Amino acid sequence: MDFGWEMGRMKRNRSALIVVLIVVTLIIAAVPMLTVQADYGTNWSGTFFNSTDLSGTGVQVAGINGLNFNWGTGVPNVNGADVPGIGKDNFSARFTSTQNLTPGQYNFVTSSDDGIRLYVNGALVIDKFIGRALTTDTVSVSITTTPVNLSVEYFEGIDQAILQVQWFLVGSGATAAPGQLFGTPGVITTAVPALTITVAGVKAEALRSGPYLGASFIGEVAAGTAIPPLARNKDEGIYNWYLVNTGTKTGWISGRYVTLTGDINAIPLQSTVFEQIDGAPDVGVLAVPRSFMNLRRRPSIRSAKLGEIAWGAETVLIGRTIQAGRNFWLQVRYKGQVGWIFAPFVSIRGDVNSVPVR
Repeated sequence: MDFGWEMGRMKRNRSALIVVLIVVTLIIAAVPMLTVQADYGTNWSGTFFNSTDLSGTGVQVAGINGLNFNWGTGVPNVNGADVPGIGKDNFSARFTSTQNLTPGQYNFVTSSDDGIRLYVNGALVIDKFIGRALTTDTVSVSITTTPVNLSVEYFEGIDQAILQVQWFLVGSGATAAPGQLFGTPGVITTAVPALTITVAGVKAEALRSGPYLGASFIGEVAAGTAIPPLARNKDEGIYNWYLVNTGTKTGWISGRYVTLTGDINAIPLQSTVFEQIDGAPDVGVLAVPRSFMNLRRRPSIRSAKLGEIAWGAETVLIGRTIQAGRNFWLQVRYKGQVGWIFAPFVSIRGDVNSVPVR
């Protein structure tokens, strides 16, 4: 064998291999690395309403490339233009889109202030159509066929208006970024600003035991008084309520008659005892409506309606609020549900003093 010829061929082959590797490396380097992100979808259509329940005459907007909005305290703006005829508060909208998704398991992530519903192929998978501060909800959905029909229902009460809907295929390496919305304000590190109570049809604000119209009355805050807020809560569904200390009492005042200086997002959100007492024990006292009654989630006519209670039906009384020395709202357990009814139209059987005041 001619070892010289064989060695020469091996060198030539090695040189060719090096050239190939260099070319492949250059090709790989020229291809940009892809970052997999959650999808907001394209080609959404929307209908806006000047109501919080999708009722009335709608204003249609087409060609929306993704539901990712932070409208703040302004009017809704889509595709660079304000939605005509829609106010900055107390509006709602319905969005629909058809998306071509690869079959598999998907995580759908929504962030909203206030309420939202998400339907996937007609099935309601997120149902949070309630007044609340910015909250993120996630649901896992199996997609077996494509295309996929998506529908989103949203409403805004007052203050901040934020809506974001995104999704990603589980195992794809994608991640959602809830709260990272267009124009989201940065974190405020300064002290919480003062609130000023202004005269707006009232001489004073009622100070209550919780952030609800039907919470127990515990005092007043005079018009013009400036008090630093300790926390806020919007569980009632329309207005923010603020936790304040008057120097002698701590309680909640409605944001309806409050002028706020500073950024509302700097005030921490706080839950209340009303969100922790649905499991209160039976103390042997009954509440019997003397008329047809609405059962509400919290002690307020603004709170969500859970159901109805017939005249004469017996309910278990587990809590109450007080105003002017009288029962104001009653917390009852009825047919597996716990909610609140208005006290003046209810007869009580048993020792009402054994029922805790909230």
